[in-house]
Amino acid sequence: MNLNDFDALSFDCYGTLIDWETGLTAVLRPWADDHGLDMTNEALLSAYASHEATAEVDFPGDIYPAILARAMRSLGKQLGVPVSDDEAGSLANSVPDWPAFSDSTESLARLATRYQLIILSNIDHQSFAKSNERLGVTFTSVITAEDIGSYKPSPRNFEALERERQRLGIGTGKLLHVAQSLFHDHVPAQAMGLQTVWINRRHGTPGWGATPAPPAPVTPTWTFTSMAAFADAAAAT
Repeated sequence: MNLNDFDALSFDCYGTLIDWETGLTAVLRPWADDHGLDMTNEALLSAYASHEATAEVDFPGDIYPAILARAMRSLGKQLGVPVSDDEAGSLANSVPDWPAFSDSTESLARLATRYQLIILSNIDHQSFAKSNERLGVTFTSVITAEDIGSYKPSPRNFEALERERQRLGIGTGKLLHVAQSLFHDHVPAQAMGLQTVWINRRHGTPGWGATPAPPAPVTPTWTFTSMAAFADAAAAT
């Protein structure tokens, strides 16, 4: 099997193409400082991770900004720190400000010459529209949690991806899923029979950051430390 065996790539967006940890930290850091919390950025992200995942399970019909607000309030409750409506709203409304990774735009443009590109993301369409401006590429399809009514790692999201594969006429075994999160993406994608590419953005950094640990062992089909390295490998096949 090689990267030339595929006709389409499905992408997680946040954590893979958009730097969501930098985006989260830009809000959580000043909040923590304002309330005298002596925590590193990494500790804040790790503490936050389970709250977002829990909110997505408990409120699958909420759009992503509401999930962010719920997660921040839950984090504050755990840490014994109040979260005002303005503070929760600052995280809820922050997605348009989250930066793209420096290699995302060029890498996507290169990959788009060879593959159909699909987004499968825990996001809403309004928030993604701003992120898409940063990425500068037209995706064949954009599938969001808002469309599906559930959040990854729910199998419902990957069932929606499978329906889209069939609708687009992409052959069986010709779709490759690309993502950073083992928890949100690789475990459920492989359970659905997809081959996967791990963009290990946190290589060299211990822990899982803003993403929970994967619930089961998983071995991605390919691993790269950046989108640029992945695009290089695809170009070489």
